[in-house]
Amino acid sequence: MKRILWFRRDLRVSDNSLLSLGGEVLPIFIFDTNILDLLDVNDRRVSFIFDAVVKLKGDLQALGLDLKIYYGKPQEILRHLASLGFDEVCASGDYDAYAKQRDLEVSQFIHFRYLSDTYIFKPREVLKEDKTPYFVFTPFYKKALLVLDTKDFSKVEIASHTLHTICYDGIYRLENGNFSECDLAIETLAFQRVALNQMDLNTKLKSLACKVPYGCKLATYKLERDFLSLDATSGLSVELRFGILGVRELLRFVQDLEGSEDFIRQLIFRDFYAYLLFHFPRIENENYKYSFNGIEDKQKYEVFCSAKTGVPIIDAAITQLITTGEMHNRARMIVASFFTKDLLLPWQWGEKFFAQHLLDYDKASNVLSWQWSAGTGVDPQPYFRVFNPYLQAKKFDKDGVYIKEYLPELLDINPKNLYDEEWLLNAHLLNYPQPIVRHKEASKIAIESFKNLIQRKEDD
Repeated sequence: MKRILWFRRDLRVSDNSLLSLGGEVLPIFIFDTNILDLLDVNDRRVSFIFDAVVKLKGDLQALGLDLKIYYGKPQEILRHLASLGFDEVCASGDYDAYAKQRDLEVSQFIHFRYLSDTYIFKPREVLKEDKTPYFVFTPFYKKALLVLDTKDFSKVEIASHTLHTICYDGIYRLENGNFSECDLAIETLAFQRVALNQMDLNTKLKSLACKVPYGCKLATYKLERDFLSLDATSGLSVELRFGILGVRELLRFVQDLEGSEDFIRQLIFRDFYAYLLFHFPRIENENYKYSFNGIEDKQKYEVFCSAKTGVPIIDAAITQLITTGEMHNRARMIVASFFTKDLLLPWQWGEKFFAQHLLDYDKASNVLSWQWSAGTGVDPQPYFRVFNPYLQAKKFDKDGVYIKEYLPELLDINPKNLYDEEWLLNAHLLNYPQPIVRHKEASKIAIESFKNLIQRKEDD
């Protein structure tokens, strides 16, 4: 059996289902120009992925294998490889619209073997008794725990391989139907290297298991993970996103640690969002419920994107995002609520903005989280859920540590004033704008807009 092993969201050799498939193999990674052509030249994700791919290549070489690296359109590259007599291409499944269409096109000219290696469960593994998908997380979670107890999460063993004979040096660019060998350098991809301040995986895992002097970090995970200035999250979202750490590996690692139940619940939540996107693909771009989609206002959007809203917690979170590629999960919730309710902007605009900057960007998690905040998704909570950004900041950043880290112009401001909308409206600070909207008034307008839409539908 001659197989193409297509690495995508599984950039590792440890516990990788791809490597459990033996025979003559050609391991490949494709820098997809359909995706890269839409990115800025200094997109930090490209630097992150490039380094991960180079490490993967070295790890495969240590196993007696190698990694052929391509640059171009996957359909064209794989059509060429299919002509070399391979029996199948193997890859882990992905659920967004582009990935599914791409894989469908590839399957038209070579057998495509899907592997379930990205999430805990297969898309149809957790269903209701009538074999339909769940809409609500709690019953999904309860069923998922039952399924989880039956699953085998043993480490996948590496099969015996024969490496396909081909040149593995450099990067092979496909342009106008011809391949050209280029240097193994990020500049070959027409991107600039961006410095990344990322803790290595082993350090993150050790931190998760033991946080001196408080013992196991997971023991306080549920109570502390929402506080913006605490190092209380796992920090593993980017490793999970690109498969540098497999979800099976992570489950095995945490299962016996104190507090693991709450952490595993979040991993299952990650699965739930991917599951919803798989079963209801239209929600990638459309509201699941309610036709109201905000009000397009480019001026408000530009103020938001430049971190000049005058609401400290919002501007701090946006500054963190655009300067580091990261944003604390609690901050993401506060920001998304402000964007869709206070500013009443379309959630799709916010989702796109996050997609441009998040190092750990995941289509399913991002889309479903934005729809949750907008009140237009599958979540049963209605449209009138609105976060007060000042109260949220007071609760989860009570001393202003997070805000002042990213907004040094507010270093000398008394923390209590950072949570006081009236003070901010009247302070007339030299280096910081007044709030773009009044929260109480803006949220009232948002709720009334939804109410009016629903009333009109009922009257029709």
